[in-house]
Amino acid sequence: MTMTVPLSSETILRRPVLGSRRPSNYLWAVVTLLGGIGFVLSSLSSYFQVNLLLFSDPTQLVFRPQGLVMGFYGVAALVLSVYLWLVISWDVGGGYNEFNRETQKVTIFRWGFPGDDRRVELVYDWAEVQCVRLDIKDGLSPKRALYLSIRGRGELPLTRVGQPLAIAVLESQGAELARFLSVPLEGL
Repeated sequence: MTMTVPLSSETILRRPVLGSRRPSNYLWAVVTLLGGIGFVLSSLSSYFQVNLLLFSDPTQLVFRPQGLVMGFYGVAALVLSVYLWLVISWDVGGGYNEFNRETQKVTIFRWGFPGDDRRVELVYDWAEVQCVRLDIKDGLSPKRALYLSIRGRGELPLTRVGQPLAIAVLESQGAELARFLSVPLEGL
């Protein structure tokens, strides 16, 4: 899996979409892994009465119920950590948006979970594109997204999920795309 770089020319506009390989996901995967290891070692220390941790002495814990609960939480954290690392390695949600004037095609590509539908590739004719729409909602849970409105198919999200983009960046990307596609920009 190679990293796609933004490609822009007179005939092709290609923008990468960041998936699950974000710094925050790496941080949570590491924190969950370390926490899970710590809880499992605490549980084992209380069972075997041997201190397996450098920063604490869990041998003072009674194995039933405290050590068992620590072990349960540790195993749950390790399972969650494995899931996070797999999602990161598969780059779920990552991909690109490509707009090609030569072929008159719009391609939306994303990686999914392994299986029959791992590659999610949507291809539309240029003529089916109605407009580019900005969705900006501020407040406690802000939402800033760029959508491509396709005739008879609804709206396709073009921006990544997660941390919202800056309004200026979103507006400039939307204006650039609307100019490239020769369609209106809505939602300003």
